[in-house]
Amino acid sequence: MAKRGNRVQVILECTEHKNSGVAGTSRYITTKNRKNTPDRIEIRKFNPVLKKYTVHKEIK
Repeated sequence: MAKRGNRVQVILECTEHKNSGVAGTSRYITTKNRKNTPDRIEIRKFNPVLKKYTVHKEIK
């Protein structure tokens, strides 16, 4: 059997895109180590709709 481990899959969603009123969303899927980073993460990622780098926050 495979080990369960501390790594979990998280979804990152753009914060600026929600407030801009433009249709669609910018989301990325990544993994994080739950033991090292128990808090929600924030990463600057590229938003292809707004065509610039924006802050993406973890949802759920």
